[in-house]
Amino acid sequence: MSKLAINGGTPIREDKLYYGRQWIDAQDVEAVVHTLVGDLITCGPKVKELDRLLEKVCETKHAVAVSNGTAALHCACIAAGIGPGDEVITTPLTFAASANCVLYCGATPVFADVDPETYNIDPKSIEKLINDKTKAIVAVDYTGQAVRIKEIRKLCDKYNLIFIEDAAHSIGTKYDGKPIGGLADMTTFSFHPVKTVTAGEGGAILTNDDELYHKIMLACNHGIERDEEFMEEAPHEGMWYYEQVSLGYNYRITDFQAALLISQLGKLEKFKKRRAEIVEAYNEVFANIPEIIVQKEIPESDTCRHLYIIQLDLDKLNCTRREFFDAMSAEGIQPQIHYVPVYWFPYYKRLGYTKGLCPNAEKIYAGMMSIPLYPKMTDEDVQDTIAAVTKIVEAYRK
Repeated sequence: MSKLAINGGTPIREDKLYYGRQWIDAQDVEAVVHTLVGDLITCGPKVKELDRLLEKVCETKHAVAVSNGTAALHCACIAAGIGPGDEVITTPLTFAASANCVLYCGATPVFADVDPETYNIDPKSIEKLINDKTKAIVAVDYTGQAVRIKEIRKLCDKYNLIFIEDAAHSIGTKYDGKPIGGLADMTTFSFHPVKTVTAGEGGAILTNDDELYHKIMLACNHGIERDEEFMEEAPHEGMWYYEQVSLGYNYRITDFQAALLISQLGKLEKFKKRRAEIVEAYNEVFANIPEIIVQKEIPESDTCRHLYIIQLDLDKLNCTRREFFDAMSAEGIQPQIHYVPVYWFPYYKRLGYTKGLCPNAEKIYAGMMSIPLYPKMTDEDVQDTIAAVTKIVEAYRK
């Protein structure tokens, strides 16, 4: 048995391999530079081009690109009419923005538990929490796997709720053969650098509903209306006239960010294919290691995987999750944790949330960690990651 690097042994690799990383090539750089030296670097043609491309890629009627994924969620909540006195059900196993967007609107996040095998929000847990105050469901495609869209859609129809799909992880994923983007009332994306495609930052809201689209446009553009059809007063001033008809925000994305994302979207299928190859390599090995629990997927989801989660069966190991994590780092493989349950944070505790709300999510959190998964990884990188996990399991095996 090889001595662990954390105990003075030789690490698997010297240069650190991180859990995620963008892939920017010469084509991306050229697209950005071309836009930067053009006439317009914001509120220009590239943003409109990006919106149309997202509509095509996601087979959706309307797309609105915005500054980041959190802005996208906030705009979706505003468009849904969420406000004080309302409750919105979401998952605790997510980045805080999935719940914070509800607080931004003065409403209350309610946390449903997750499926212990898929780690996605459990529709049965959702239904138990629905009451007269429930206004919407924010369902997160955790790690890129689609939530149980049909079951959640039925709940929304039954109880007259708005279905917001937080697809920050799942650009490129399909559900029952249809691209994620047009299957919920509103779908939000994030284009942060560790996501499958990036704009540096950036996000988008997609919908097939004309009324929701109009509300989204107001939310992300200061509440300003320039279309005479929707103005409250006759535009007697002149062509420069516009009205602020609601309270909105400046959530615009720049043209050079849009140019980068347009270029990146041209490589979406390539990136998806490579991610799938890495996931397959991991699954093949880890399925035969009893101390490692592998995330399961529903058959409806053709997943473009954003994160690869290993869950440690700590009952079979002589270590804590922290000790395993630190040992991985020492071997040159830097994992990450996605995510601390949202309601565990001090801010949420001050709002009255307590531990124990979602037992499945808390159990998964206790043993999980994300290992490297991104298209630019070489086969050697993948094997190094497998070697590190295997080495540490063998060292700590009971």
